[in-house]
Amino acid sequence: MEIVLYATMLVVFFGVMIAIGFYCRKKTKSTDNFLLGGRKVGPWLTAFAYGTSYFSAVVFIGYAGQFGYRFGVASTWIGIGNAVIGSLLAWVILGRRTRIMTRHLKTATMSDFFGKRFNSEPLKIAAAIIIFIFLIPYTASLYNGLARLFEMAFDVPFWVCVVIMSVLTAVYVIAGGYMATAINDFIQGLIMLVGIVAVIAAVIMTNGGWNEIFLKLSLVSDETVSAQAGVFTSFFGPDALALLFVVILTSLGTWGLPQMVQKFYAIKNEDAIKKGTIISTLFAIVVAGGCYFLGGFSRLYPEAAAKGYDAIIPSMLSTLSPILIGLVIILVLSASMSTLSSLSMTSASTVTLDLIKPAMKNKPDEKREILIIRGLIAVFIAISAALAIWQYNAGSVFIAQMMGVSWGALAGAFLAPFLYGLYSKKTTKAAVWFSFIYGVGVMVLYLLYFFALRNYFTLPAILSSPLNLGALVMLSDLIFVPIISLFTKKQDEKELDEMFACYGKSATVPAKEVLTDEE
Repeated sequence: MEIVLYATMLVVFFGVMIAIGFYCRKKTKSTDNFLLGGRKVGPWLTAFAYGTSYFSAVVFIGYAGQFGYRFGVASTWIGIGNAVIGSLLAWVILGRRTRIMTRHLKTATMSDFFGKRFNSEPLKIAAAIIIFIFLIPYTASLYNGLARLFEMAFDVPFWVCVVIMSVLTAVYVIAGGYMATAINDFIQGLIMLVGIVAVIAAVIMTNGGWNEIFLKLSLVSDETVSAQAGVFTSFFGPDALALLFVVILTSLGTWGLPQMVQKFYAIKNEDAIKKGTIISTLFAIVVAGGCYFLGGFSRLYPEAAAKGYDAIIPSMLSTLSPILIGLVIILVLSASMSTLSSLSMTSASTVTLDLIKPAMKNKPDEKREILIIRGLIAVFIAISAALAIWQYNAGSVFIAQMMGVSWGALAGAFLAPFLYGLYSKKTTKAAVWFSFIYGVGVMVLYLLYFFALRNYFTLPAILSSPLNLGALVMLSDLIFVPIISLFTKKQDEKELDEMFACYGKSATVPAKEVLTDEE
């Protein structure tokens, strides 16, 4: 009976997703409509698209278990940081300026922004290559959280889960483009909101209620981590510095991730930005805060932790009612499919518009452009699915390790030049090149150390984690880029004035929003 229940819920879920994809197909006649929804997407859809792309199954299954086990309930700070820095400040600082300048420059991808903002075709090509290379392992890691849940519910091979999810995601993304993705993200976001609240309540009740679960956790000790009693219920947990680095990478890092930033390209107007800021922040508080708060009880499941961090959250859920387990399965699928659709759209559009199209002698019309993008979406999803299946069967840590490295490389390379490129005329091409090489280079060197050199020497503790390293690269790059810009060749002043003129254009707004001198 339980399998019938789960199967019915999945059939309904997948049916709705695919129906929306084909419904939105009529709105994909132009490249701008297919990739950005005609830049007329409202606040609710944009905010939910941002949030669901942000929080994938990696967060719910992997990071919640891993960081909850390391930091206890203090891991909730990661969710709070995601809400305040990764959502609220990202919308306030990047949202409006990104929307205005990218429309002015007529760019649809992050790599094209770098090419036009700094008047450099090589920069565009380099950014496109970085995006393509590092988004594939990032995407492959999304499938890992599904394995244990589906085995628990259906007892089916992991590869079957991956293939089904990949095919169905590809169908609705290829058919309906950005609008199908945005509408499905909204539905998937609602499922995530309801699911995480229900799961937290159920897990707390299963452990005897609010007071009892905290009492149990306060009695847990681990001398290898800290000698302090009740450290896993303390305010900052056993390692406040390591916690801070995780908050920085998972929060500030979103400012440099192409699949996140490109959500701002599509937003409709000023009112949508204001509302979207609030909606996105509240969504992050519930979903991210809830995930990491739930993960804070990981120490109560030592047998699951012995099997690996990914086993902790599924173990928590295994004792829940069939309805709740079914809801969690849909929740994890929603988190995975929403992020997968966003990453595949970002990678396919980048490769098509910034690598393939410029190399073609006969430039394709929009119909052919969309056809190429659709084909590459299928290829991108297929490659990431194949990598995920290989990783699962081989027991390799490569993809899991690459998740942190991918995030660090992308954010390390792009965050500083993108932010300064929106705000400052002084940022130079040389500084951007440095950021690309520095961000990617450091993370690649870490991979080399992890897989080939760590048996020969040991890095300092602060540099031994790709998360810590990624956070340090981002923060240091925010200092290096303006310093290098001071001593390197500036862009043409007239060219810059024309670019930044878009921010100075007058716009008429209602009196209820702006007070005049007379009033």
